[in-house]
Amino acid sequence: MLQTPSTKYSAFERIDLPDRKWPSNLIHAAPIWCSVDLRDGNQALVEPMGPERKRRMFQRLVDVGFKEIEVGFPSASQTDFDFVRSLIEENLIPDDVVIQVLTQARSHLIDRTFESLVGVKRAIVHLYNSTSTLQRRVVFNADRDEIKEIAVRGAVRVRELAEKATETQWMFQYSPESFTGTELDYAIEVCNAVTTVWEPTPENRVILNLPATVEMSTPNIYADQIEWFLRHVGGREAIILSLHPHNDRGTAVAAAELACMAGADRIEGTLFGNGERTGNVCLVTLAMNLYTQGVSPNLDFSNIDSIKKDVEYCNQLPVHERHPYAGELVYTAFSGSHQDAIKKGFAVQEKSNSEEWAVPYLPIDPADVGRTYEAVIRVNSQSGKGGVAYLLESDYGIVLPRGLQVELSEQVQAVTDDTGKELSAKKIYEIFEANYLENRSPYSLVEYRTVPESHASEIRKLTATILSGDEKVEIQGRGNGPIDAFVTALSELSGITYKVVDYSEHAAGVGADATAVAYIKVETNTGRIVYGAGMHSNIVTASLRALLSAANRASY
Repeated sequence: MLQTPSTKYSAFERIDLPDRKWPSNLIHAAPIWCSVDLRDGNQALVEPMGPERKRRMFQRLVDVGFKEIEVGFPSASQTDFDFVRSLIEENLIPDDVVIQVLTQARSHLIDRTFESLVGVKRAIVHLYNSTSTLQRRVVFNADRDEIKEIAVRGAVRVRELAEKATETQWMFQYSPESFTGTELDYAIEVCNAVTTVWEPTPENRVILNLPATVEMSTPNIYADQIEWFLRHVGGREAIILSLHPHNDRGTAVAAAELACMAGADRIEGTLFGNGERTGNVCLVTLAMNLYTQGVSPNLDFSNIDSIKKDVEYCNQLPVHERHPYAGELVYTAFSGSHQDAIKKGFAVQEKSNSEEWAVPYLPIDPADVGRTYEAVIRVNSQSGKGGVAYLLESDYGIVLPRGLQVELSEQVQAVTDDTGKELSAKKIYEIFEANYLENRSPYSLVEYRTVPESHASEIRKLTATILSGDEKVEIQGRGNGPIDAFVTALSELSGITYKVVDYSEHAAGVGADATAVAYIKVETNTGRIVYGAGMHSNIVTASLRALLSAANRASY
């Protein structure tokens, strides 16, 4: 890389628009969506789709809710031509869907395009030619008038053929390809020349599509270009202003959103952003961004994993794990602080009477796109107590007190540091079970009996059989309840004084299958402060097991 890149690359010129309005605008409604997966997306594939994959993609786009679908470039490929014919001849196009086909502004290619559309009920003919300064100089060696004439001749031929095919309801679209590299006044000049030929009306509008064929500037400049264009183009009321952003700078989504704020009516893009180089704008991201702002996108991504699976099959390309809204890991937190906040957010959300979604780090409810909460929190060496506690609660119904969360997370951390791997909820439970529920050294409970000391007394006497090593030992104690009596008896056996400083319990499961879970925090006369846990269908038994668990942990 160059130390002074300015010797090789120049900054994109700003647009003279000091009174720009778009920064103050909001998007209140979804744009018109047009999928170009079957054309622009398909041409960028290592292995372009065959007929079966094309049909599967087309059907998925229809199911999602697209009403405009660019299905191919029939004059450039026999495969595309045959696919367009099959859609028409087999009556596969729903009445509320209009197909779009692309053609260069050359007469023989336009003729072939109309040949592919014979018998279609409705269609958008998408005419284009490149207008950019660079391509005029490097590719075509033509001046502005010559390039404009190519567009006008193409528009004339499109109109001539459409007027002969009166059985079809036609709509025309023109793209000054590489609009972002075209002088704005010249883009206006060419577009006005094309619309003069087509003579659109407010009832029969024309689509002017302004592609960021190569993303060349920051998104705000693209928005400036769109606002400037709309201020100066002729016959705005008869125009649908369309966008076609590419992602060379990685900001296509932002560029599209800002350009909509600048007045654009329509967006062309692909599912998950497939396309040449770094891709087209991702329509999933754009639609779901609207959804998070309370605006219906008019597209259905409620089963996003199924959609992703189909797109991956058709494109033979994976969707990245971090792709917004659809990636495998996008609703997953590994960080301890994130996990803690999510866990608390879920707890508050569950108790709230409001339908408004407000969970930290989750901009949407994963359930809205068909995701479960199962993978929201996953534990590795970066995780903390919140993630450990969440998995035990969500998968096993075990609600740990905060102090025990800290203790257990340290034990989990030791395992993740040692292995360097993620731990499943099952593995975390096994760690909890081994350290608390099944910790039977040096003592384990065999059986116990508890009775009131006398008929009128609140003091209880407890007799328990304890397994100490291989030896069964009977111990006795008295206290204000079974736990207090057991503390007394256990202290006499071990020679260590135990003081219960915290106790909690809850039920795991419901009905006949419910299990009592008890937690006890003890402080010993040796200065140890530890937790114990116990489970049993009987709450007293669970509590005594929890006390033994704490005593065992305090012994080492």
